[in-house]
Amino acid sequence: MEWVLWMIAVAILGMAAVAASGQLGEMPSTVTDTPRPHIPAGELTGDELRGLRFGVVTRGYSMQQVDELLELLARQLDTDQRPEA
Repeated sequence: MEWVLWMIAVAILGMAAVAASGQLGEMPSTVTDTPRPHIPAGELTGDELRGLRFGVVTRGYSMQQVDELLELLARQLDTDQRPEA
């Protein structure tokens, strides 16, 4: 009787290995449900910037959202600091 339990355990581990290797099909891609902050078009005012709220994820704020805002602000500063000809 004990050998039947061992055979079942080996079969379960074998199926887990096959599933982990992707032989039974791939898992669907991840879904991101982090809310996106509303960033107005055009130049941002100080009040709009102070009012922005980022989605909180496992390790703090969403790095992608913060990076996008920093890139937008950097572009605005670049255009504001260009010398006028």
